Amino acid sequence: MQLTFNSNYPSIEDLRNKAIKRIPKFAFEYLDGGCNEDVNLIKNTVELRQKELRPYYLKEHAGSTMQTELFGKLYDAPFGIAPVGLQGLIWPNAAELLAEAAHAHNIPFILSTVSTASIETIAEITQGNAWFQLYHPAENSLRDDIIQRLQDAHYPVLVLLSDVPTFGFRPRDMRNGLAMPPKMTFNNILQIMGRPTWALQTLRYGQPSFKTMKKYMPKGLNMQQLGQYMNATFSGRLNREKVSAIRDKWKGKLVLKGVASEEDTAMAIELGLDGIIVSNHGGRQLDAAQSSVASLQTIVKNYEGKIKIMMDSGIRSGPDVARAMASGAEFTFMGRSFMYAVAALGSEGGDHVISILKIQLQQVMEQLCCKTPDDFSNHLVK
Repeated sequence: MQLTFNSNYPSIEDLRNKAIKRIPKFAFEYLDGGCNEDVNLIKNTVELRQKELRPYYLKEHAGSTMQTELFGKLYDAPFGIAPVGLQGLIWPNAAELLAEAAHAHNIPFILSTVSTASIETIAEITQGNAWFQLYHPAENSLRDDIIQRLQDAHYPVLVLLSDVPTFGFRPRDMRNGLAMPPKMTFNNILQIMGRPTWALQTLRYGQPSFKTMKKYMPKGLNMQQLGQYMNATFSGRLNREKVSAIRDKWKGKLVLKGVASEEDTAMAIELGLDGIIVSNHGGRQLDAAQSSVASLQTIVKNYEGKIKIMMDSGIRSGPDVARAMASGAEFTFMGRSFMYAVAALGSEGGDHVISILKIQLQQVMEQLCCKTPDDFSNHLVK
């Protein structure tokens, strides 16, 4: 499709700065922050951007294409939209807006179990091309019902989230009342009053809720009861038995997200999974962990070609996509960059940010003399 571009916001940082002014502080800090002291949040992008790429200016070059095959589907770019919880809190209707943009641009969109749009709504918007990220339920009956809904809606890829055995220690969210159970403070109300567009849009689309989970939740839960329900409903730690049971039931492609070790990669291969997403949850879970790109390079060294290896966390721009792929990722995902865009520009944000990323990545490929994304690894300065 033709790329549309708002020259007032030509970078992801411009979108982030605009988002700060458009949404309440508690919503922005939920999106923007990491855990503990933000060490791994910062390290993710800093270490990725230390990767250098070598251009070849005198080689014959007939042009570059970003098209990338993944699980039998040809996408228009080697990046997709990562799952983000509570998207509708950050900007009302955000999940639906981003799913629509992803479908229009032919890139994958991953819906989170704890996002604010339902399985069925996103399937309709994307014509059955969305992926789904599963927080593992404590009860097998709930797991099985969600899987059946996904199969009925023709989701091609199921992503198992592995890096939330416990919720990250996030001081900002605690101060802002967004820990479990969540609460609305007087300060939060003042912040909402200072962001009238966000408030009016929230009135239009309604208070954000976990729409995929709506059919399972008792009616009339207050905020404290909601927190208790969510904590009791999900059992975050995966193991061999849980993954094996899902592999037996799920007939589509199965991906493990949150992988940061060779051991977990080996088990994913042993259990017959189709791919992994090397990730540290955007620096939101374990501040003492490696950066995602550091984990990626160790995993790629020993498991390249044995399973599809993808990456998220720390990727913010087109050049970052190139750096990640040169470091061994076969596909990439971003969360914050897309959410900054819808927070900044509303319904225009998804299309705008995907256009930015495609333009940036195309420019890098032409500079490097890189024909396809598979060629990035030949340009890494080691």
